Amino acid sequence: MSATAVGDTAPAKEYAATVAEHFRSYNEEFGRITRRAALNFLAEDWRSAQLDAVARIELYEQRVTRCVAALADELQHRRTDVALWSEIKRAYEMLVARRPDSDFYRTFFNSVSRELFGTVGVNTEVEFCATNVGRASGAVPIRVYRIGGSLPAAVGEIISDLPFGAAVHDQEAAVHRISAEIGRYFESGRQSGAPESIELIEPVFYRGMHAFAVGRLIGDSSITPLVMAFTNSARGVQVDAVMLSRADVGSLFGYARSYFHVDLPVVSAAITLLRSFMPRKPIDELYTVLGRAKQGKTERYFALQRHLSTSIDSFVHAPGERGLVMIVFTLPSHDLVFKVIRDHFGAPKTSTRAEVIERYQFVFRRDRAGRLVDAQEFKRLRLPRARFMPALADELLRDASQSCRIEGEDLIVEHCYIERRLRPLNLFLREAEPAAAEAAIIDYGNALRDLAASNVFPGDLLLKNFGVTSHRRVIFYDYDELCLVTDCVFRDLPQPSCEEEETSAEPWFHCGPHDVFPEQWLPFLSIPPALREVFLQHHADLLTASWWRSQPAPEDPGAMRGQFQGRLEIVRNGTKN
Repeated sequence: MSATAVGDTAPAKEYAATVAEHFRSYNEEFGRITRRAALNFLAEDWRSAQLDAVARIELYEQRVTRCVAALADELQHRRTDVALWSEIKRAYEMLVARRPDSDFYRTFFNSVSRELFGTVGVNTEVEFCATNVGRASGAVPIRVYRIGGSLPAAVGEIISDLPFGAAVHDQEAAVHRISAEIGRYFESGRQSGAPESIELIEPVFYRGMHAFAVGRLIGDSSITPLVMAFTNSARGVQVDAVMLSRADVGSLFGYARSYFHVDLPVVSAAITLLRSFMPRKPIDELYTVLGRAKQGKTERYFALQRHLSTSIDSFVHAPGERGLVMIVFTLPSHDLVFKVIRDHFGAPKTSTRAEVIERYQFVFRRDRAGRLVDAQEFKRLRLPRARFMPALADELLRDASQSCRIEGEDLIVEHCYIERRLRPLNLFLREAEPAAAEAAIIDYGNALRDLAASNVFPGDLLLKNFGVTSHRRVIFYDYDELCLVTDCVFRDLPQPSCEEEETSAEPWFHCGPHDVFPEQWLPFLSIPPALREVFLQHHADLLTASWWRSQPAPEDPGAMRGQFQGRLEIVRNGTKN
């Protein structure tokens, strides 16, 4: 007989305490890793910073697995006793309700119960199904600097108060640059009056080789974002950038960026403050970029469910060319796309399902350089079958049967990736005004440079695999051929020595499995003729093997585990898909 049958709730309380203790242990370790970012920044220890970034991402699943194993050992045959788990859930809610960021505790509980039950969709008896409770509990520590009659004096106080303030090289120059940029912004007429005070979030935000002081300028009933970016080198800490526009700050906190390391006592309170100057930024995106990726997934899932309950449109194929590896669909009234791996890949794709999943895991764990969309992995989604267009549903069930099936009135998606929807670059270039199209094709080349600087080679460079954000930034989102620059062998195209070689329909020279010939790319990139010359004016060097060979080989602890053996499309043998 179960504990609930005899009215004994003590075991339920004990199991609830066990789950809460496992989360507390996880959260403490998360904080320890996060706080090391400040030391890594001052020590210029970028390798440790990268290792810590990966370790912190992997920590959640490790601790969920540990908790599941402990409970399975204790509960044994009662591990899926719904009545008992309903009692545990109630006891757990009472235990964590008043704790800061209590939503994090609930999400952890859901992760544990879903693993134990193998839940498809949501089981309301053993899962929490809302995340609005406790979102704004607690406070974010801030420092307030009154400007009065001297902006430089206030900025000087800010520099002195930074944890690395003493290491700032030429503090006077740093104060002058920050003050000048703030002054120019307000003199431009974008605001009706000068700022009266500066409010800064006290903990510093760290990401990779940068530190960011994040806050806002208050004045004349207006709020203006303020982010001061710093880098560290042998010359000391220096100001790298001053961001004051919502677009720039929104991009810094965007879905193509790696996660911040910032020691916030209450993350939900910080999100409330950040949304005061980024009101359109989705809550799930902010949780994710602040390092709470699992909470971001939870927020995204429940936002999707709320949208489904208030909308009537159907899931359809996402705009753009159909992929050989993924079936991609969307809900036109929402801003997400769903990517499901096909059972079989069409030629010339040679990657396996496992390799594709590995590539997405690789992107999740590394520096995305602002050019790789954050693809969140979801399992066992339950979506209403009636909301799918018939042709899409038929394709999912026929060509992605390893991931999709019908269960009652629902279409079950066992495995997929969910991303923010972007406009495919090839479609954008057809539709955009000439100036916007030129800017986009230039930024396409800049995206390739940024990715190369982080040791990432897209593999498939076709325009259809890149998207354009609402801020007109070009982002890469097709990862099935992605690899490391250092894994490629960039070669100059051999010159034919006779007429037979020159007219041969097949390559007459040897091609190794990792050989790449940039000289062959241009005809296969499908750049519209009117934009081809613009691309060449700015990025002709990208079509030379020498440029790629000249890229420094970074120390890359976040590199892929194992070597990707898939062939790099469009870069060898003149083929394209």
